[in-house]
Amino acid sequence: MGLLLGAIATAACSGAVALAFPRSGRAGDRWAAGLLVAAAAVGSAAAIAVLAGAGAELVLPGVVPGVDLRLHADALSAMFLLQTFVVGAAGAIYGLEYWPSSQRPESARQLQLSYGAVVASLALLFLAGDALLFLVGWEVAALGAWLALTADDREPAVRQAGRLYLYCTKAATLVLMALFSIWWIRTGSTALSPLHHAPTLVLVLAVVGFGFKAGVMPLHIWLPGAHGNAPSHVSALMSGVLIKAGVYGLVRVLGLCVDAPEAWGELVFALGASSAVLGVVFAIGQHDLKRLLAYHSVENIGIILMGLGMALAARASGSPTLVILGLAAALLHTWNHGLFKALLFLAGGAVVHGTGTRQLDALGGLARRMPATALAFLVGAVAICGLPPLNGFVSELLLYRGFLGAMSERGPVWMLGAVGGPALALTGALALLCFAKVYGVAFLGAPRSEAAAAAHPVGRAMRAPMAVLALLCIGIGVAPIGVAPVLDAALSAWSAPSGGADLAPLGTVFPLGTLSGVALALVLLLALGALLLAWRTRSAPQATGPTWGCGYVRPQPSMQYTASSFAASVLGLFAWATFPVQTRPAVGTGPFPPPTHLHGHVRDPALDLAVTPAAQGLALVLTWLHRVQPRTLQVSLFYLLLAIVFAFALR
Repeated sequence: MGLLLGAIATAACSGAVALAFPRSGRAGDRWAAGLLVAAAAVGSAAAIAVLAGAGAELVLPGVVPGVDLRLHADALSAMFLLQTFVVGAAGAIYGLEYWPSSQRPESARQLQLSYGAVVASLALLFLAGDALLFLVGWEVAALGAWLALTADDREPAVRQAGRLYLYCTKAATLVLMALFSIWWIRTGSTALSPLHHAPTLVLVLAVVGFGFKAGVMPLHIWLPGAHGNAPSHVSALMSGVLIKAGVYGLVRVLGLCVDAPEAWGELVFALGASSAVLGVVFAIGQHDLKRLLAYHSVENIGIILMGLGMALAARASGSPTLVILGLAAALLHTWNHGLFKALLFLAGGAVVHGTGTRQLDALGGLARRMPATALAFLVGAVAICGLPPLNGFVSELLLYRGFLGAMSERGPVWMLGAVGGPALALTGALALLCFAKVYGVAFLGAPRSEAAAAAHPVGRAMRAPMAVLALLCIGIGVAPIGVAPVLDAALSAWSAPSGGADLAPLGTVFPLGTLSGVALALVLLLALGALLLAWRTRSAPQATGPTWGCGYVRPQPSMQYTASSFAASVLGLFAWATFPVQTRPAVGTGPFPPPTHLHGHVRDPALDLAVTPAAQGLALVLTWLHRVQPRTLQVSLFYLLLAIVFAFALR
């Protein structure tokens, strides 16, 4: 526990140390990043020790009157801790080149301070053994993320995204305070201890409070704007770790409700399935690269909740094998999403850094100009689509196996398998379409703008974190047997409070060893094919000439497929959910009509059709109330007298 607390303290102070150095130099940046990397190394070592069986607990009596603060490290919290430190360190190194003080002196120090605070507070949250410490970590992480998100607050879009995020996270905090108040009333303590006969209100509050942070649809309204407008390494931290605080809260709290009915799991599963399918549908309709990646966070949180929902329902129905498969898939996909989504955001940030734009239709041909970034993005895209031999395939295969097992059960659990399998297959197919669109439009073909034609590769400080994350994605995909002991320990930690029998090892219900052998063989086969292709390409005579232009004499970049044309057919099928809007300009007449443009976008029903109109209506009401607000004491007393008379009249 001492190493973990030291790592948290060092990460929290990493940005403050940079204040001692001039903003124009690089020394402050290097000290801040170096301290955070050192904290991550120590914290990762301590988390690995906990995963190996060295659990720890610390009680701090008397710090708060009447409350014993508890820090508790078990395998479940260690999984989230390890992810926090790995992604946090990668982002800190990346920021040395992406957001240096010499180029952004007005915001770099704020970003370094808030970035270290987010990493430290998330680690504290995952260690919290009582509600009070949990809320402290939750609030500090929320405020730190807001400061990091709004570091470049000169842009109106950034300020608007920051305000919406702050409103949502404050609403989540209020809901969690109500949740933990019920916990304290029922158990007589603020400790996160098992809760028997939990009322349904506990589930509702947990889903709303933690769902806001996780970005569960329709509570995701803050997520696209925040991820899209934050600095890219902050987006990686928010998507890779911050939203996992909501997942951790759901896993921990619902796991402590030891006799939760089967319907609880079914509700969590339904929210997950809808988030997975609709999240990827909205991603397909995006033209902004980072907003597109943000909606894929909604999709993958949905996949995680599908596994968690199946585990909860299976625990209530007495199906331990489905508990193992569902929860193992959820926890492993939490890890996998943290890795490949951080990789994709860092690669997307490299695209923004090299071109100056996030708009897909202004990119193109970047594979030639930014080959390392193109390769890193390709690895992340293959992983997020759930294709072998990368890590996303392993966790989704576990979930598929759980759905097949559920269909052999009786009762409502059967429906989870019958619905979950097709929903996950549809999600995977749409994700493949989406990233075929992204990679084809952004990295292949010809440059669509001067910015893309002038793109430059990024330096080592940005390439190195992407390489590490890509290797981790490949490592888990090729050797999933290596994560089996970690998942077994986390499953035991989750099931221990319920007092049930120990869950069987994951390897006894799913052949991870065989999967590792098949994945390794596939990698070797792909490597052999790549070598053979390279040899034939070099040995064969190369002829140069124009590419067939489909009958056009002079092919132009504007003749390529656009992001809209890739997505048009799918968005038409889901028009009932996306409410697409298309602006059809008038086409000029005459032999030489002027250029014109076709523009289309999708509307998020939760934000654009519900929250925004409601907020505008509330603003009108408040404006009217402000106008009739009394300006003198006599008028205020008269209003008070009318209120008293009205109250007596109602009696």
